[in-house]
Amino acid sequence: MDIRQIVMVSGLRDPIVDDLCSLFDFEVAFNDPGVSHFGLENAVIPLGTDFLEVVSPVEENTTAGRYLAKRGGDGGYMIIIQVDKFEDSQKLVNEHNIKTVWETDLPEAKAMHLHPKQMGGAILSLDWMNPKESWKWAGPNWEKNISGPLKGIDGVEIQSDNPELMQETWLRILGNVKSDQDNRILLDNTWIKFTEATDGRGPGISAFSLKAENSDEIIKRAESLGFLLNGAITIGAVSYTHLTLPTTPYV
Repeated sequence: MDIRQIVMVSGLRDPIVDDLCSLFDFEVAFNDPGVSHFGLENAVIPLGTDFLEVVSPVEENTTAGRYLAKRGGDGGYMIIIQVDKFEDSQKLVNEHNIKTVWETDLPEAKAMHLHPKQMGGAILSLDWMNPKESWKWAGPNWEKNISGPLKGIDGVEIQSDNPELMQETWLRILGNVKSDQDNRILLDNTWIKFTEATDGRGPGISAFSLKAENSDEIIKRAESLGFLLNGAITIGAVSYTHLTLPTTPYV
């Protein structure tokens, strides 16, 4: 079980995608027409064999649009965790009376989005893929678009008015996982950390930690492009300061 995709929400998709590609030498792999079901447009970018998605509302009265209004602008939006046994995840979700806001059940992919009001902090999606190394949401040819110095997801920080309580909720749903003294849920190769909300924006994703080569060079480029804010790489109100060297693969 690991984080396989992280999602940002922005009022406008293309400026954020352009900023990310300029800084990290990304290539967009896919614009998924399926997200129109949610009133969105998107761009999916490979980070090695993990993924970063940017979504933007293109219709009125969408969940993403309400989230933008609630948090006062762009930010982290969603975490997609790849699970090994989807039926086990379904059982835990049902046992704890967590509602789902969307589900799909296909031969090559199963997924469920858990209700953000019950989970807190972000939309959590639990996904299963067949084969395991595939990723339906990135389109058929995403491997051809792997580019740049980022090699995968390390972890995600979620801020909350009550981080301990939120962590307990996520632990119950994720099942047989451990936590540490830093308020982190430890998955196989990735983690989710719960911190105190201090920026006035309320609960939500505050930082992505990514595995990178040449992190010093990335920071220099961020400074030259104007993406350093109080010493942190910041794009779309999400911090990208936690750049660590790649270790093990994520699938």
